[in-house]
Amino acid sequence: MKTPSLTSPPIPPADTAHPAAPTVSDALVQRIAQAVRAQGGWIGFDTFMALALYTPGLGYYAADLPKFGAMPAGPGGAPGSDFVTAPEISPLFGYALARQVAQALQATGTDEVWEFGAGTGALAEQVLSALREMQVPLARYTIVDLSGSLRARQQSRLTPFGDQVQWASELPAHMRGVVLGNELIDAMPVQLLARVDGVWHERGVALAARGEAVDGAPAIDTFVWSDRPTALRPPVEIEGDHDYLTEIHPQSEAFVRTLAQGLERGAVFLLDYGFPEAEYYHPQRHMGTVMCHQAHRSDADPLVRVGEKDITAHVNFTALALAAQDAGLEVLGYTSQAHFLINCGLVDLMQAAALPVRASAQRLILEHEMGELFKVIALGVGAVWQPLGFGQGDRMHRL
Repeated sequence: MKTPSLTSPPIPPADTAHPAAPTVSDALVQRIAQAVRAQGGWIGFDTFMALALYTPGLGYYAADLPKFGAMPAGPGGAPGSDFVTAPEISPLFGYALARQVAQALQATGTDEVWEFGAGTGALAEQVLSALREMQVPLARYTIVDLSGSLRARQQSRLTPFGDQVQWASELPAHMRGVVLGNELIDAMPVQLLARVDGVWHERGVALAARGEAVDGAPAIDTFVWSDRPTALRPPVEIEGDHDYLTEIHPQSEAFVRTLAQGLERGAVFLLDYGFPEAEYYHPQRHMGTVMCHQAHRSDADPLVRVGEKDITAHVNFTALALAAQDAGLEVLGYTSQAHFLINCGLVDLMQAAALPVRASAQRLILEHEMGELFKVIALGVGAVWQPLGFGQGDRMHRL
């Protein structure tokens, strides 16, 4: 479960160097270093994050690493995972979500589901199984995923559903149906803004001075933070004059706008951890939200062990809602994951399940687990309708 704390450890200051660890992906570091040199010695953090996560064959999500699962690496070097997401915590997550999907398919008159960033395929398996049990007509379930290794895991897991499941490697130009994105937006690259001594900078990445070659092996490049003055600003004024680090999210906003352009009919449900704008840019949240995840541990330093760990940032749900509205989508609902899943019948599903399943499902809705930090936003095309998951506890007034 990728659940960074509300007060994340600070990102090191811009002049802090980061020596490479022996297990860092040297090829990826070299690739990023080449990009830094090609851009005159500095790249924005969004560029660094994109390269670290998505460089073909080398980036965290593009390489053949376990990533998702319930357990870290075992003794003796047994392979393990870096984090667990809601579908791996409990199958009831997907079964509850499927009730919302079923209603949305009927309300929009569509018969397709699109899932972006499907991970291990666990959510797809749960939703497909639940829709089949509910006898909901479904023509196709299309997974859009950039990771070849994850696609292989998904294909193996979803074999029982045959040709009903399809795969795509990019956002389609035209689509109809219900769109799902669980812990998708948090992995989209962000730009870092740092107010230092009252002056706003964009915080990017540069190269440290190279060390000496050791025993004939070439010296390895290492990265440092580097600030440049910028005209960019957070979307709201940050009270006070203290130093302040935060993010802006142009890529996730662009994703929503592109989604709006292609969605001819249907609805979108995005589930992730984050805040509305007033909470996101609160004066006390001065350390930013960028976090890394490896072996079920979190840290705030993305410049080391590059390619071996996930890099994420909290979602600004207000920015997503505004981008959606500007692109012609309607905001149908916004609430906590706990309210959403309870509205979708999770409690009934838990009562009918065995005790171990009920116990694991509680993590989805408990306030100190995923229930409050994770939020759900629903977007739609055309006439406004009331999605099941927002019947009680809708928080659109907080966006």
